[in-house]
Amino acid sequence: MATNVYINHTSAFFPNEPVSNDEMESYLGYINNKPSKSKKIVLRNNGIVNRFYALTKDRKATHTNAQMTALAVRALFDNDPEKLKEVELLSCGTSSPDQMMPSHGVMAHGWLPEAGPIEVVSPSGVCCAGMHSLKYAYLAIKAGYVKKAVATGSERFSRLIVSEVFEEEAQKLKEMEANPYIAFQKEFLRWMLSDGASAFLMTDKPNEKGLSLRIEWIEGVSYANQMDTCMYMGSEKQADGSLKSFMDYTPEEIMTKSIFSIKQDISLLSDNIVPLGGQKIKEIFEKKGLTAKEIDYFLPHISSNFFKSKIYDMIQEYGGGIPYEKWFVNLYTVGNVGAASVYLMIDELFKSGRLRKGEKILLLVPESARFSYMYALLTVC
Repeated sequence: MATNVYINHTSAFFPNEPVSNDEMESYLGYINNKPSKSKKIVLRNNGIVNRFYALTKDRKATHTNAQMTALAVRALFDNDPEKLKEVELLSCGTSSPDQMMPSHGVMAHGWLPEAGPIEVVSPSGVCCAGMHSLKYAYLAIKAGYVKKAVATGSERFSRLIVSEVFEEEAQKLKEMEANPYIAFQKEFLRWMLSDGASAFLMTDKPNEKGLSLRIEWIEGVSYANQMDTCMYMGSEKQADGSLKSFMDYTPEEIMTKSIFSIKQDISLLSDNIVPLGGQKIKEIFEKKGLTAKEIDYFLPHISSNFFKSKIYDMIQEYGGGIPYEKWFVNLYTVGNVGAASVYLMIDELFKSGRLRKGEKILLLVPESARFSYMYALLTVC
């Protein structure tokens, strides 16, 4: 008989106090010593009112990504070291590790010495990295290799979006008004990204008291076989669509060309991010015999409120439609936390008191890097 897998506890860690729209540049700094002309337009489109930075106002780091991840893991066990010893697997997804080597997962494990010697994995990628982390833990438990695992999603974007990282950016205000997708280019990503970590305790048995979330399935797809790179960092896109690695630039070029800033190819993003996600939704619904009416909560990871209506229309076209009253999105209060975003939505919903046994929760995580998508269905039990 196949082993069921349950999310039994969830946690979240945010560094420091929430940062309002008016405070952002006091933490991130001014580009060319001037207030941003694009900020108001971007914020109007993305709908975010608060986010979190692992920074002081003089731009000193307060936490590493690994530290935040470890603190989220500790919160699962109320900081009880004896309970940490029961974990057999630590699976940590992020798109912003503190270093290229060692891996993010083992660095987080280093902050959890009580856990003892265990298996650790570090799925890479962008927003889907957190879901890949979840799927590895899910499959390990389902296959019977472990009985208790922790999966995490985390990001520390703030050090990547401080003013020192950016070269002078042309403020295309008229173009932004006409085409809001321009707001997803280089400097404009500063007004969307946030820091934080979240963790799930996963086992092969539901909680004896209280609710659990049974994972019914997790599915993913990549369209990199047919799509060029859209979102990238540590490289520069060439005229033929290929990426030139930071390793092939001189140290001076790395600084002057802002190679380590996050960038997006807007022409690819606007034409493909939503339609490609809809193709897989249709396929999954048909394969699973699932209808939109069966979904009680829909948790889509959206980087900006700008995409909300577009995803709504996509679900309407490919999946039969999920009304907004079934959506649960906390982008506006926590910001876009990349690989952690779907974890943070689940954590908030799980602790909200709203869930009832038997309800179905559909997850959607798009990733624009080279157009990957992850989907999952959870049942409250």
